Amino acid sequence: MARWEAGTRERLQRAALDLFAARGYDGVTVAEIAAGAGTTERTFFRHFADKREVLFRGPDDFELAFVGAVAAAPDGDPLALALAGLAGGATYFHEDRRPWSRARQRVIDAHPALQERELLKLSALAAALTRALTERGVAPVPAALAAESAVTVFHTAFAVWIAEDEARPFVEVQAAVLAELHALLAAGRG
Repeated sequence: MARWEAGTRERLQRAALDLFAARGYDGVTVAEIAAGAGTTERTFFRHFADKREVLFRGPDDFELAFVGAVAAAPDGDPLALALAGLAGGATYFHEDRRPWSRARQRVIDAHPALQERELLKLSALAAALTRALTERGVAPVPAALAAESAVTVFHTAFAVWIAEDEARPFVEVQAAVLAELHALLAAGRG
């Protein structure tokens, strides 16, 4: 069985997602995931703490795409900095991720504990963005409002992007969602 081959992590993720889709999250064991990837349980646990983490890999990379963009952005108001974070986050969602993201979301939508984990991931992203904004000198309340708004735009855009009939790139979807938010805010001021 393969142990330290390149791509082991990705093979484990693919095997897990295929098994979850076919038999449900609760109907799959770590041993079955490892066997499906042509490796051992021990190798599985070198890459993931548990089977749930197969679906939530890379939170550091995910957050870094947003937070790194905030840190690298030119000086600006809190919203401009948060929008820089959104633009950075959009680079994480290449077209080749869409099929995986769609399948992953179907598994999450079918399991309440996974839905909770997904919400925790979004909450952690908002907290990371808030910290990044405060590190740029933004006061805590505007930082939190800008970060939470950015995460809301991202989450909404992601849901649209993974819809079965959606074909636009993530960047375009996110821009359209942001335009909707601007329109709602403008209407509220009118």
